[in-house]
Amino acid sequence: MIIYACHGAAKQVTGSCHLIICNRRRILIDCGLFQGGREIEQANAEPFEFDPASIDALLLTHAHLDHCGRIPLLVKRGFRGRIYTTAATRELARVVLLDSAGLQEEDARRAAVRKRNGNGRNGNSRNGDTPEGPLYTIDDALHALDYFAADVSYGDPVQITDGIRARFLDAGHILGSASILLDLDDGHVQRRMLFSGDLGNSGRPIVRDPMPAATADYVVMESTYGDRPHRSVPDSVEELYQAIRETYARRGNVIIPTFALERTQEILYYLHQGIRNGLLPTNLRVFLDSPMAISATEIFRRHPECFDLDFIAELEHGDPFDMPGLHFTRDTSESMAINSIESGAVILAGSGMCNGGRVRHHLKHNLWRERSSVVFVGYAAEGTLARRIVDGASTVQIFNNDIPVRAQVWTINGFSAHADQPALLDWLGAAQRRRIFVVHGEYERGMRKFQEVLEARGYDCHLPGMGESIKID
Repeated sequence: MIIYACHGAAKQVTGSCHLIICNRRRILIDCGLFQGGREIEQANAEPFEFDPASIDALLLTHAHLDHCGRIPLLVKRGFRGRIYTTAATRELARVVLLDSAGLQEEDARRAAVRKRNGNGRNGNSRNGDTPEGPLYTIDDALHALDYFAADVSYGDPVQITDGIRARFLDAGHILGSASILLDLDDGHVQRRMLFSGDLGNSGRPIVRDPMPAATADYVVMESTYGDRPHRSVPDSVEELYQAIRETYARRGNVIIPTFALERTQEILYYLHQGIRNGLLPTNLRVFLDSPMAISATEIFRRHPECFDLDFIAELEHGDPFDMPGLHFTRDTSESMAINSIESGAVILAGSGMCNGGRVRHHLKHNLWRERSSVVFVGYAAEGTLARRIVDGASTVQIFNNDIPVRAQVWTINGFSAHADQPALLDWLGAAQRRRIFVVHGEYERGMRKFQEVLEARGYDCHLPGMGESIKID
């Protein structure tokens, strides 16, 4: 018997985690953090709906936190199998998991101080006190990294366990990202099952285009933007330049909340192009204020096997991530010094959803200033600070202070690393499937709308619930 069970990204965007049982073996596809508001993030501390010690292997699609962020917790609670992924994903996951663990330890220390001072309140990291300390520590993250197996190359078959063979296919989402094709054989039934992971759009400047969906009986498919198309990349780049030029002219700063992986590198590339081609002021000061993004950028340089051919050609003419006036700020003191700059700065800082990281400090110092701008270039989940700002909040709370939103807010969705609806459909193609499981999207805006589109094309679709087990026949 072959069983598929959805343990994350079920009728929601984050927390990707999928269980396959075949030939008495159990494997996971991803084990990510739930991200969003307080209630959503509290689910991270809950027990897994399966025994971590019973899992034989974990296959990781890519290094975003909502796909890898609970791996240290999985190991902490008993997982002793092997973790399979690409070389680039392994390197990026190390940076992401250590950063996540460090933030959780920091949040726990702050919560302990508030509790001693009598100011504690129930909740979770970045929304209140952590109820039982950090979800996992830096030591836990380092221990989890010991379980990563030899790196997997795109297209090569890997025998995971008896009855389960996998191939990693380029998903074009971020560096090293993959869709995963499983050949399943329980001794009686042989089936192919394809997990899309997060899919990218074609024509991005750094990574290759996603490979079309392989032939498979069942597809587990993301739907983050299943309801709409993105704005074109050239139009999005021009809007970014417009936001920067207008803010520079009125002597303000531009704050760009960015995800450390892919989005940061892509924005650096376009800023480089804009300054080089005279579309942006040559004396612009650009700050990459994210130790994780700085480390990720260094990792990008080590993995040309993931690059688009046009980007490889760019490398022959110099570093496409570099430009005059670019500053990398690793130290906290350097980050704090940026807040004394009142004009002419473009500040890229994490996190992209503004629920953590240094960007909150920059928002605190600039969000109330009419001269400044905040430019969102990525997805903002419900319940996050980014989403509240995007949705037009007049005031937001940052570090327990009420900050009025007076800066100009720009939302440019053409930079998204997620495929839009047309790209999702192009990836899927016209091949027949026994069933498509739609996951990883906002229930009403993404999943339901995408389900309707797929069913109109004749596909049998299902939106699995959290913990739901489905027999694959």
